[in-house]
Amino acid sequence: MLDSLPLILSFLMAGVPPTVLATVGGIALTVVLSAVAGLALVSRHRAVRAVSRVYVEFFRGTSEVVQLFWIFFVLPALVGYQIIPLGAGILVLGLNHGAYGAEIVRGAVRAVPRAQHEGAVALSLSPWDRMRRVVLPQAVVEMLPPFTNLFIQLLKSTALLSLVVVDEVVRRGQLLVPNLGVGEKLTIYLVELVIYLVLALLITAGMRLLERRAAARVGRVPATGVAT
Repeated sequence: MLDSLPLILSFLMAGVPPTVLATVGGIALTVVLSAVAGLALVSRHRAVRAVSRVYVEFFRGTSEVVQLFWIFFVLPALVGYQIIPLGAGILVLGLNHGAYGAEIVRGAVRAVPRAQHEGAVALSLSPWDRMRRVVLPQAVVEMLPPFTNLFIQLLKSTALLSLVVVDEVVRRGQLLVPNLGVGEKLTIYLVELVIYLVLALLITAGMRLLERRAAARVGRVPATGVAT
């Protein structure tokens, strides 16, 4: 078991860059979609809220695996353009987790005390300036802890990309498993667990730093809960 560890570790580590790239790309798309859809959910315009609600409920209510298959296998047959596996994975990760993130944004914006809105109105700030200078800085502090959990969940969801043959950590492990003994299989799965744990801890550390900075900007003390 220990004799095979260096070989297994080096083979699985080759899958870390695609896993990280899918995670970073998925997080970037998630942030954009969460912000757009979340703010649309609190819009004064019913049509805007309705469109955003359809997006949120569709991607929250359907299987992430089926979404991946649709984008990678079905969509190219309909439009005549094949998306690369990693691109399809990033798109699904962003669309799916962006739907959950939209509710985080909506809840955080709604959580800003009404007195803050009224004070901004009293200062004759435009709706955009009220959102940008008063509401969002306070809402961001509320958003970051649940976004930490969401990003960790997104990281773990990158394992789905093995279904479209992206050469990430789980896919690399699948290539090693056949014809190995029980000891080597246990080592593979243990190393995979450790890799995901380390990446999750890095995300948590980065988000904790953002939480402290965001809280300091609005004169708050950040929460000290542990993300799961």
